[in-house]
Amino acid sequence: MVLRVRRRNLVVWHRSAVPPGPAAAPRLTRARRIRRLLRTGVLLTVVGLTPLARALAGRWRILLPGAVLTVTGIMLRGGPAGVMLLPGLLLLFSAPLVPARPQADRIRRSALARELAGYSTPAQRRDLEAILNRYPDDMTRELRDILAGQRRTARSHQFPAIGRY
Repeated sequence: MVLRVRRRNLVVWHRSAVPPGPAAAPRLTRARRIRRLLRTGVLLTVVGLTPLARALAGRWRILLPGAVLTVTGIMLRGGPAGVMLLPGLLLLFSAPLVPARPQADRIRRSALARELAGYSTPAQRRDLEAILNRYPDDMTRELRDILAGQRRTARSHQFPAIGRY
């Protein structure tokens, strides 16, 4: 069984002034031309928005709720829900003020999180928290944030009915 070759039937919308022959270049149909322009436009848009996406990579936690609140406030502008427009705009305008975390900081923090994941039993966690309690909060804030995040993810994977409560 042999697969058939796909044939493309060209549709001529306008007859050219050039007589058919070897000198005549093949003309693109209108649909193919529009498709090519659309693909080129999308590619240029993606290439143009890539630096913007990199700059906003660490700020998406503020941008996403800001965009949702702003769009909701605009759509429901006439009713009482239109009040959501102002907090949405505040979140959108405050996003550039949030400092971006460089890649080296992310790598260091993920290595620290892996090391802290070694303290898995409750006794080890209590010992680590007792050590952290000896130091001021501004020095141990990052460690406490990582531990709280690990505790949250550990509890989210449990069955809700099985717990301490």
